Order: sequence, then C-alpha cells, then structure tokens
Amino acid sequence: MNLRNDLGNQQIQDVLKEHPHIGEILKNYDIACVTCGVGICLLKDVVSIHALGDELESKIEAEINAYLDNQ
Repeated sequence: MNLRNDLGNQQIQDVLKEHPHIGEILKNYDIACVTCGVGICLLKDVVSIHALGDELESKIEAEINAYLDNQ
C-alpha cells in the first residue's frame, strides 16, 4: 500500500490514535484488527493479511488517502 505520510509502515495502534476514522474505513471491509489489544502490526500488513485482492486493497488505499488529503 502506498499511503500518504508513510502511514502504511506505522503500527495500527499509533495510526488509530491519530486517525480514528481509518478504523471505520477498515471496519467497512470487515477488518476487525482495529480492536486488537496488541496493535503492533503495520497498517499495510493489517490490510494485506486479509487477502482481499488487489481491487479491494486499492479501494481501501484510495479511501484512506482521500481521508488523509482532507485533513
């Protein structure tokens, strides 16, 4: 994933602290990792581990980047 500000290489717990809306985006794709108590996985890995396919991963990437662009 090519996310703004290298966000894909940050731990999910840190991403969600700064950008809670990204958790909502992920939930829309049934990615429930946002409730994980550990939260050390990188954002890009949280998405890719679900093997949603290139099309959905691209859609998630676009939604996250659009959100970040409007910050």
